[in-house]
Amino acid sequence: MHAHEAGQIARISCGHCHITRHYKPIELREVVGNVTIDQVRGKIRCQACGKREWMSAELFHAYGQELVTIRFRRLKEIRWEKRVIWRDE
Repeated sequence: MHAHEAGQIARISCGHCHITRHYKPIELREVVGNVTIDQVRGKIRCQACGKREWMSAELFHAYGQELVTIRFRRLKEIRWEKRVIWRDE
């Protein structure tokens, strides 16, 4: 059973910036792939400071007042960039 089907929420935090964001697991899976929550930590980077080593990730169930106050970070679009790399010969 996937975390989204179980009603879980992904909480990802940066220990350096002290920023915490909440994600729907199904959208997070679309970006980082079908990996465990422990593997998500190694695949993400803080958008504020750019550091990867301070990241933490966990799945949890939210109940009552906490569920109402959570603001989710939703996936808007995935954009692939084309970059040109030159080589001198």
